Amino acid sequence: MKVHYDESADALYLKLGEEEPDGVVEVADGVNIDTTADGKLAGIEILNASSKINVSTILSYTLELDRELLAKKIA
Repeated sequence: MKVHYDESADALYLKLGEEEPDGVVEVADGVNIDTTADGKLAGIEILNASSKINVSTILSYTLELDRELLAKKIA
C-alpha cells in the first residue's frame, strides 16, 4: 500500500495495489473507492482529509524489527 497526501488540495490517496482503476464508487461525501474492471479495490481517495481523519497519524509509521534476526545479520 502506498499513501499519497496533497497538502494544498487536502486530499489523501491510499493506493492498494498495482492495478489501474477503471471505475469509482462514492461511499460517503468526499470518500471514493477506486475499483478495477473486475471489481477489485484499487485505491481509496479522501477529500478534505484533515477534517475526516488525523492526517499526521496516517502519514507516520513505525518499523518494528525482529531483534534476533537483526543480531544474526550483524554478527
